[in-house]
Order: sequence, then structure tokens, then C-alpha cells
Amino acid sequence: MAAARFSQAVAQLQRQFASGLVLAGSRSVATAAAGALPRGAMGLHTSAAARQDASGGHAAVVRPQRFLALNDLRDVKGARRVKKRVGRGHGSGHGKTCGRGQKGQKSRSGTGKPGPLFEGGQTPLSRVFPKRGFKNHMRRELQPLNLERIQHWINTGRLDATKPITLKEIYDANVVRFKHGVALLGKGAEYLTTPITIEVTKASQTAIDRIEQLGGRVVCVYHNRLALRALLHPDKFAVLPKSAMPATAKLQRFYKDPARRGFLAPEIKDAYVPQSFNFDRRPGPAATAAAPATPA
Repeated sequence: MAAARFSQAVAQLQRQFASGLVLAGSRSVATAAAGALPRGAMGLHTSAAARQDASGGHAAVVRPQRFLALNDLRDVKGARRVKKRVGRGHGSGHGKTCGRGQKGQKSRSGTGKPGPLFEGGQTPLSRVFPKRGFKNHMRRELQPLNLERIQHWINTGRLDATKPITLKEIYDANVVRFKHGVALLGKGAEYLTTPITIEVTKASQTAIDRIEQLGGRVVCVYHNRLALRALLHPDKFAVLPKSAMPATAKLQRFYKDPARRGFLAPEIKDAYVPQSFNFDRRPGPAATAAAPATPA
């Protein structure tokens, strides 16, 4: 009887430590399992170190007799499940209707749930009321820039008033952040005391009058998304693209109006060439730096 109980204890321990490790026996464990068997009857270990640990009344893990290999790796039970194959005949139990039953909302393709605006079949609220207006996909949201801010940036040395101030200089100096362009406004015009030459997308009449009163110049230049990206980040272009002309008739009238200081107006075009507008394609900074130097 004692041997049978001992065999059961050994089998239980082998199941618990089936990962490849060998458990060095403990006298207390073996005694409880086999009913006070003598020390020589314990056959759970063979090493001398394990025998020494057995007298101490605790279990010690010794070097495994077999090491793990790649072919011993297994997924956790339940981690990999066989995919449910439906529509493969009625013998599988999931054929024809694929376990969805016949007709009904849950038998249809998709999630079987209506959309968030579905109201049971009655006219949903989103269709009850009429809609007015539209969204202009050609709209450009210009970032306002006041004259007092420009003077402050000049006083702190972050803008050079001796050179033309373009959108590139405004972006690099972090005067304002913009996505489509900059609209120059006349707030704080009395604080502007430095004559400047500035190129912006649009400018108010107050700002134009104040800058020209000081002997400066304002030019409104058109940039589409590609031209603006090439202006602000020329290092990303091997060849800088040719800047596009105004796309709509309204924009063409605006940039041809001398009162608006448009860069296409004959008076402005003959007197000043915009620095931020590419009239033709030209190599970018990356291509210029990569070009080999010509021998003298």
C-alpha cells in the first residue's frame, strides 16, 4: 500500500514538473506521500547535493537531465484555435446558412446592426431638416500678422530689415505659424518705425499705407500648396518646381490689381521681382550640394 501511494506521489510530481526540471526530494514531502518511508526508499534524485538538501526539509532544483530545444516549444493551450469553416455542406453542421439561421436581421452580411442614425425606419433627423450653403474647397485660411509684431521681431534681431522679408523668413523666425499664407494687418502701425520690403499673401490698406509712408514696399504674392512647401522646405526638393499662377479668375483679378499691390500688376512687375516666386524650375539646395565641383 505504501509503495502504491509513493508511486502516486511521484506521478503527481512528474506532472507538475513536466517542463524538463528534476525536483530534488524533500523528506517532509516524501514522508507525507509514502507514509514515513525510510530515506533510502526515496528515488526522486540521484545527486549527492540533492541528498544533502533533502535532510534540510526543502525542495532543491538541480540541473535538468534534458535540455529544452526549439522542437520543444509549444503555444499555450487555447492560444491557437482551428478556424471555423462555414458553408462546406450540412454534414459539418455549419453548411448552407452557416449557423445564422434563416432570414432576419442577424442573418444578413455585415455586423447585422443598423447605423447610428437609423431610427427604426422613420425619416431620420439628419434628413428631416433642409441643408443650406456649401463648403468652399478653394478657401484659404490666412494667418494674420500685425505690424507691431514685425517691429518687435526686428528690434530683437530675429528679422533682418535690410533684406526682403518673405514667407520663408517669417516661417524661419517663427513670427507666426501658417498653413496657406499670411495676411498683413495694420494693428500697431504707429509702432512700426523701420522701412521694410515684405512679401505676403494679402495686405490691408492700413498696413500698405504705413509701410510705404516709411519708404518701404509691400508686394502680395500668390503661392499654392506645392509652391509654399517648396519655399519653406527647399531641402526636400531636388528640383524646385515652377510656381503656379493664380488658379481662379477672382485670384487673378486680385493679384493684377495695383491697389492691392499684386505681384502681377504692371506697375509692380516692372519695378520689383518677387524673391519668393519661382518663374522657372531650378535645382534645389540638395542637388546643388551633391553636384561635383568643376575643376579650375
